[in-house]
Amino acid sequence: MNKHTPPKYQPLTTYLRTQRGDHVRMSFADIERVIGAKLPHSADSHRAWWSNNPTNNVMTQAWLDAGFESELVDLKSRKLVFRRKRLTTPSSTSAPGPVPSQGSSGKLALFGWLKGTVVVNGDLTEPADPEWAKRIDDEYPPVA
Repeated sequence: MNKHTPPKYQPLTTYLRTQRGDHVRMSFADIERVIGAKLPHSADSHRAWWSNNPTNNVMTQAWLDAGFESELVDLKSRKLVFRRKRLTTPSSTSAPGPVPSQGSSGKLALFGWLKGTVVVNGDLTEPADPEWAKRIDDEYPPVA
């Protein structure tokens, strides 16, 4: 069982992880069959319930832990699509980044994945405004 997904919604995480496609179309009734329980009333009346904010509701973590995001939520028809999240790769103009490796747990080790994807031009130790820096130096001279 995933440490984030509440037990009630773990069957949805498991179900989504077994799907091969990048898009999984489901009705609310399909989800209820998978989890073996009714969805709360707020799922039928509040679009925000289906947001991908992990602090929104406890079920959100079920699809996020499976590597999916919700989209195309149709409250009237009680349908939605779960879209598989993909790791983004650096653009072809930047230096290639490291390839994530699998750790002993079988999960991707993403530490350092974004290293080298941000380029800052200029010297960050130089003052942004030399006149302001001089004024500060004049008001607060270095202690000898």
